[in-house]
Amino acid sequence: MGGEGSAMAAIISLKNNRSLLSKRKEKSALGGSYSNVKLAEFPKATPELLKEIKERLHKEKRKDIMKQTILFVVMFLILISMFLYLTY
Repeated sequence: MGGEGSAMAAIISLKNNRSLLSKRKEKSALGGSYSNVKLAEFPKATPELLKEIKERLHKEKRKDIMKQTILFVVMFLILISMFLYLTY
């Protein structure tokens, strides 16, 4: 009858998963304590600093949009020139 191969694969997969589970329990990877962990100190954000960051991001975004626009125009011109070259 058909289906013996897929049933055997399912049995082997379940057996392998069981063996992996026992190894994970032995290592207890989730055990431990966070008592010795030092938290990072971040500076307080002032309104001036936030305004500076906002302006910098705005300039970077404007520069990226300009690059994308120039690239699009150049690619469009190349495509048009190829189309005109092939039609004549």
